[in-house]
Amino acid sequence: MTEEPQAEAFVTIFDDTYDQPDCRAYFRMMDALGYRNQHHATAAFRAGLDAVARVRGLDAPRMLDFASSYGIVTLLMRHETTLAEVFARYRDPAFDGLSPGDVIARDREWLARLPRRTPPLHVTGLDIMPNAVAYGRAVGLFDEGYAEDLETSDPSDGLAAALGQVDMIVECGSVAQLMPRALDRVLAACGPRKPWIMTSPIRGNERAAAAEVLRAHDMVQEQLPVPPFVHRRFEGPEEQARAIANARAAGHQTDGVETSGHFHAQVLLARPVDEATPVADWSHPLAVPPLD
Repeated sequence: MTEEPQAEAFVTIFDDTYDQPDCRAYFRMMDALGYRNQHHATAAFRAGLDAVARVRGLDAPRMLDFASSYGIVTLLMRHETTLAEVFARYRDPAFDGLSPGDVIARDREWLARLPRRTPPLHVTGLDIMPNAVAYGRAVGLFDEGYAEDLETSDPSDGLAAALGQVDMIVECGSVAQLMPRALDRVLAACGPRKPWIMTSPIRGNERAAAAEVLRAHDMVQEQLPVPPFVHRRFEGPEEQARAIANARAAGHQTDGVETSGHFHAQVLLARPVDEATPVADWSHPLAVPPLD
């Protein structure tokens, strides 16, 4: 779930938290910086998942968690829990002295006890960080997991086979929008029936190159009617100034949004042209919950 900029140094990148042997540093970093994107976006993603399942007559959709890191999106999509509850769990000092193996064992037991949402999901995790993917597999979040960089190479045979069965791709925080080469490789491997793609990029991080890739694969993209929502706090005034400038350059009004001290995100949906029915017809409400 790396945040990449359109221009150099737009968004701070926290590489040291993304490939630890367990998820503690990652979730504590998110908590400290006030991350909320996943809290909001996964509610919209679940509405989209319900819609694609109805359109395609699916009892158990297959989902790709793109740039999955430790699987927070999958966790919130699959289980009856909230981002606030996840953060509270890892604030517990009892986690401080545990070995990575102990954390993984605890998390596997915790996830096994959590009620699951419907419909049931088969999830493939994809990230460039091997430890993060391995954690997701070990605790049972991912049914399959691949640590591959599709910006630089084609998917492995195993990943390509998984992509050929995917019904929905989800991603929080802009990566899919900012990696058009990877997006093209993913869609090429998906075969003739392309999956729906739901992303929640930071405002100003939309890329024309990604839209061009989607069009080349006979897909249409739209911004969903969801108000802008908090991604995370700015680290300081310089980061805020860059974010405001980037959002304004993309045509966004920033007063009361980025000027409030937070990156804000939006929800984009891409679908095959023949499945682009009106979002207003979805049976699951398209709404994001308020901040908890």
